[in-house]
Amino acid sequence: MEYDNLHKSDTQPRLFSLGQASSGIAELFPEIWTASEDLSSPNPTIRRLALEFLEHSGAARISPLVVYIIATRLDDTDLVVRMQVLKILGEVLAPDELGNSPPEMVTSYLTNNLSNMRTRQVYAILQALVQDINLDLQVIRILKTCPYAGNHLMEMANSRKVPLNMRRKAIWLVGQIGYLEAIPALERMQIRMETRLTGQQSMPFAPPIGIDDIDLLDDVISTLGLLQSP
Repeated sequence: MEYDNLHKSDTQPRLFSLGQASSGIAELFPEIWTASEDLSSPNPTIRRLALEFLEHSGAARISPLVVYIIATRLDDTDLVVRMQVLKILGEVLAPDELGNSPPEMVTSYLTNNLSNMRTRQVYAILQALVQDINLDLQVIRILKTCPYAGNHLMEMANSRKVPLNMRRKAIWLVGQIGYLEAIPALERMQIRMETRLTGQQSMPFAPPIGIDDIDLLDDVISTLGLLQSP
């Protein structure tokens, strides 16, 4: 099929999914286009300012293209940019203050993009989340769209190469989102940690090994309780 003919039956502009929520947005098209381009700038300050403009304009809630471009910055090298992205995307995935949801085309483009996240993106999200716990709700909404997120979170929860605060947050997210398939892996973590803890208690003269890992035991038990509750 020719590309030119692929969307010839479309009745709406390709950039915006127009509706009541788009009042006044179309007039900002040049600025929105420029801001979208600025998200690829090598200067993090420019990317931050571009995201601020896109957030305040509301373009992400009505433009499939804009929300898609913003989603590509989930693993941005700048932590502040990542936090801005999480806030915007998390809000797009929820009704606004009037109870209105974004157009279906917008959420479809976004959820399709997020469903393909892999460990790198989830790791980047966790890094941002431990810096700003106010993003908890937005991150939960985002990770719920990815069928692989539970596996990625458990991979990080089990890795001693991942900072302890990120491992703890990964375990917490598994429980909050309700990844029941993570129960066997969490049970293995619990057994391993309890076995090591018992060994340390029986030999108090021995130097502690992997004490940071054991510090996650309460988090594992709490998450397991949440997942196994009726």
